[in-house]
Amino acid sequence: MSRLYLDWNATAPLRPEAKAAMLAAMEVVGNPSSVHAEGRAARALVERARAQVAAALGADGADVVFTSGATEAAALACAGRGLVCAGVEHDAVAAWCEAGLAVDGQGRVTVPDPPRSALQLANSETGVIQDLPQGLAVSDLTQAFGKIAFAFNWLGCDSGLVSAHKLGGPKGIGALVVRQGVEVLAQLKGGGQEMGRRAGTENLIGIAGFGAAAEAAARDLANGVWEEVAELRNILEMQLSAAENETICVGNGSPRLPNTLCLIAPGWKGETQVMAMDLAGFAISAGSACSSGKVRTSRVLTAMGLDPALAGQAIRVSIGPGTRRDEVLRFGEAWTKAYAKARARAA
Repeated sequence: MSRLYLDWNATAPLRPEAKAAMLAAMEVVGNPSSVHAEGRAARALVERARAQVAAALGADGADVVFTSGATEAAALACAGRGLVCAGVEHDAVAAWCEAGLAVDGQGRVTVPDPPRSALQLANSETGVIQDLPQGLAVSDLTQAFGKIAFAFNWLGCDSGLVSAHKLGGPKGIGALVVRQGVEVLAQLKGGGQEMGRRAGTENLIGIAGFGAAAEAAARDLANGVWEEVAELRNILEMQLSAAENETICVGNGSPRLPNTLCLIAPGWKGETQVMAMDLAGFAISAGSACSSGKVRTSRVLTAMGLDPALAGQAIRVSIGPGTRRDEVLRFGEAWTKAYAKARARAA
């Protein structure tokens, strides 16, 4: 039986539209900064992708600055600003901020001083969606982009971070979207590319793929694809919750991303669950992909007030438009049987 990929929040499969755009970009020889015909052709690809990303983000009139990913975008947005954040933020943002924002048991964050704060729109581990306050300094939009409807221009924040590979684009390319008039301190200095905010020759192939993926993702969202995904996630949640009365669905009292399920199986370590499911042919995770390979308890779950031992027994299942109902049910059955065996061994 073929393997089943249930780790879309770590990275989504490459969209065919993105692959086609990247292959076409490989044939473009010019440097986007060159003024000759070949350079202008390359520049046209960059600007087309910039417009595609801006349109998908609802960021008309804002500046889209291409980076190597959301991590670099976070540095560009947060460095030197003295921002505060909550313990549920991704490491890429938390590394530049002071901890201090309160989180409740459902993963919701209170922001008393928005202009000095960073707050994600949606969490990668729990899927919990935040209500962003007007005037917010920085928002990590990475997991929300392409999965839920929003417009950067309506969010009221100064800047946002996005990454291509979370919505079916290539890895190694992202962007910082900035409200016009907001000053950005360049972290990479040199040739003055990207409006002087990020020096270095543009990653033409990655940018082209990002633009195509963003456009396709916006089309899927408008066509209701993610509503169908939410139905499958809910089916899976009911199936796994019914397996044992002790299972905990984290954050299910808050609005969540349509594809994300964070489940705690008391008595069964998260990393052991991941290994068992991998051997059974299913790819899931025990938290953020950027924390994989590190033996540590989830900061997100402990920030929500969960006991560290309990937090260590969590897994994340994240599905996508390519996931089918029979596949979800197959995973649920395999997980339920494996959990029953784990509990029997522990008895």
